Amino acid sequence: MKWILTVFEQDTIHMFEYETKEEALQAQENTESPSIITFTNLSLAA
Repeated sequence: MKWILTVFEQDTIHMFEYETKEEALQAQENTESPSIITFTNLSLAA
């Protein structure tokens, strides 16, 4: 399972993939922009 942090900045959306929920939560705490954390079994690799 992967944890995804999605950060919303004006007209841009950034998505970051983390191995653990704790890593995603820590990254979310360090951003000032609105954001959400979700989880998936899929990879974000292009």
